[in-house]
Amino acid sequence: MNRHLPTQPRIAVIGGGTGLSTMLRGLKRYSSRITAIVTVADDGGGSGVLREELGMLPPGDIRNCICALANTEPTMDQLMNYRFTEGRLAGQSLGNLMLAALNDITGSFEEAVNRMSDVLAITGRVLPVSRENVQLEAVFDDGSTVTGQSKIAVEKRRTGRRIDRVRLIPEYPEAIPEALDAIREADLVVIGPGSLYTSIAPNLITKGVAKAIVESTALKVYVLNVMTQPGETDGYSASDHIQALFDLSGEKLFHICLANALPIPAALAEKYAAEGSEPVRVDEETVAKQGVELLHAPVAKIKGDLVRHDPEALARELIWIYRARAETQVYG
Repeated sequence: MNRHLPTQPRIAVIGGGTGLSTMLRGLKRYSSRITAIVTVADDGGGSGVLREELGMLPPGDIRNCICALANTEPTMDQLMNYRFTEGRLAGQSLGNLMLAALNDITGSFEEAVNRMSDVLAITGRVLPVSRENVQLEAVFDDGSTVTGQSKIAVEKRRTGRRIDRVRLIPEYPEAIPEALDAIREADLVVIGPGSLYTSIAPNLITKGVAKAIVESTALKVYVLNVMTQPGETDGYSASDHIQALFDLSGEKLFHICLANALPIPAALAEKYAAEGSEPVRVDEETVAKQGVELLHAPVAKIKGDLVRHDPEALARELIWIYRARAETQVYG
């Protein structure tokens, strides 16, 4: 079935952490109609302090996405991400403090995000997935639990237990209507990249999000992480990541998984192994049995002693997949 492809597709991206903002830097070159839907379960670092002291939603992941989509000079980007190193402000970024101030001025976190987005003339928009003040709780394979996004990986590393699932407290908070509308109206929905249980999952277990993804006729792609994450996805293969997302949401959310094909140098792989991380093993036969098509492309880059997604390569590949598939098929 053919359909007219818009010059600038409507793109809804779902996740959090540095993976999401990295991808946004590339995608804004291809469309101005981007909506980033971002987790609000973060309780660590400077965001956690502001959340506890001011009772506001955590600003860190939101700030990263706003900066990624901003059309500003490099100096402004540096300023927004500047982190104080001394005194009572140690650990806080200026962008977080600006969002906190706007939250106080406007009386609404959503409006604070909108005001900062306007000031920085961002491409597209950034939305918190929910207005509710939620906590993330992990349930381990022995039935024990730990509450707090920042505590989950620490507890897993300490005990060696495997995460069985995560849930929000309160359970199933309402997603903001604008986020659900963006998903339903999208031409392309991208899930990830990002921490499986602490960045992506909180969005998918927010009430209405998984249903909106399933109901959307968009092409839906999951961007697989390049490396496993110590304390969260130790030993996970591609199919483990996919199954966890399907189990958590109760839905088959996507039919395409994009995996990195750039080889990781042996010396760098050894360094990561010493830290408890390894390239995510791509078990193609098991993924195929899950009804997911696995696509490979060199979407990572080596920067010093780090492996990260390459914003330009990742965005280029996602847009190529969208254009190639959506010309002939409608995905539901």
